[in-house]
Amino acid sequence: MRFQSKIVLDFLKNHKFSFLLILTGIAFYWSFAYDLNRTDFTKLISLYTGLFFISFKLLQLEKNNFWLLAGIAVLFRLVFIVATPNLSQDFYRFIWDGKLILDGINPYLSVPNDLKEISTSLEFTQQKLIQGMGSLSAGNYTSYPPVNQLLFAISAFLGGKSILGSVITMRFFLILADLGTLYFGRKLLLKLKLPTHKVFWFILNPFIIIELTGNLHFEGAMLFFLTWSIYLLHQKKWIWSAVLLGISVSVKLLPLLFLPLLWNYFLKKRNFKNLPDNALIRNKIRQVRELNSQQLLIYYLIAGTTILISFLPFLSSKFISNFSASIALWFQKFEFNAGIYYIIRWIGFQLKGYNIIGTAGKILPLIVILILAGLAFFRRNNSTQKLIGTMLLGVSVYFFLSTTVHPWYIATPLLLSVFTKFRFALVWSFLVMLSYSAYTINGFQENYWLIAVEYILVIGIFLIEIFKPKLLTRLPYYK
Repeated sequence: MRFQSKIVLDFLKNHKFSFLLILTGIAFYWSFAYDLNRTDFTKLISLYTGLFFISFKLLQLEKNNFWLLAGIAVLFRLVFIVATPNLSQDFYRFIWDGKLILDGINPYLSVPNDLKEISTSLEFTQQKLIQGMGSLSAGNYTSYPPVNQLLFAISAFLGGKSILGSVITMRFFLILADLGTLYFGRKLLLKLKLPTHKVFWFILNPFIIIELTGNLHFEGAMLFFLTWSIYLLHQKKWIWSAVLLGISVSVKLLPLLFLPLLWNYFLKKRNFKNLPDNALIRNKIRQVRELNSQQLLIYYLIAGTTILISFLPFLSSKFISNFSASIALWFQKFEFNAGIYYIIRWIGFQLKGYNIIGTAGKILPLIVILILAGLAFFRRNNSTQKLIGTMLLGVSVYFFLSTTVHPWYIATPLLLSVFTKFRFALVWSFLVMLSYSAYTINGFQENYWLIAVEYILVIGIFLIEIFKPKLLTRLPYYK
């Protein structure tokens, strides 16, 4: 007993400031989880800035103490364990979809408002779910893929009639997913010969703790499967990598963007430039490239089959129509925290006199596809680190051009940046919280000045890192 007490006292003596930061972090997270209204932007951004500083200092002081940082990350997440999400109401729709599946109802075939009109005897919890999710969600078809729906159903089952019970279950899933990302992220960093503490730019980031654990966004589950998939791909276990990438897509569709980028990873993985030019060598090169082509094709087939199998229980012509319509809404109807699109919209108003989102929402995805094709065919992705860097560039350009960029979307570029030299996503994980200024006591109203600050800084750093990286090398996170 005395020996254990001595260990604790020695720890406190050697980590006084870190211990103070941990206590302060717990207090700030507690306030964020249980005493914050989304419309109180001043308090929100003040707490968040403080938490960002705390994470920065803890990483600076304890970057060589992996298990301490891991324990702190778990501790901060547990603060939220019985909290009702206060920055997003999406969790109500998650539980609603899960309950439909438990009742044997296909969640893709109706909108909550339709079922409300059909039945006047809805349980109190169901009525509360419809009210909680808001009119926008209640009036549209679900856009969450099947593996995500499975997690919703399990959460609704374990939660029973208690909304909080379902929330706690989902929170445990997401904490476990983050721990999985920590595990495979660390292993991948070791394989890439990068400092393992870099994984805490994601795991200990208050943005991730608040948006994923706190507000229950399942990007955390998607990124766990994506990290595991990339790790296995690096280990040349590409069959299981394909399966996991397919599962990742079936949690959130976003990883579909990464499939074309695998082209050069498989086909140009080896450098043949310095080999002698003779018939035997040319024949060997041809055989290797044919084998790589076959592997790539099989990878795509396995990933596609995995995705298809997950959708099979829900497939019908009506499902395809409803799901496609729901996805299209994000490009052609919804607007939030957009960057370049808002400039395009302003130009549209000057030239046409009305909002051109219907047209821009069709053209911008085509531009993204062309950029992804360029990255796939012309960028040399012949190593895992280069591939991840290309993924980061591709998904970032996608968000720069999107009409809707909710804060939690930035979790993907943030995680990918951990394995690269780029840091703009880390800056973005702080600045994206400025978008919550749109929620005021007088209703929804975006502050375009703050959005301009966000994107000017993020895109500015993005361009500097690509074209003039030496200008930033003196900053702490570039060392």
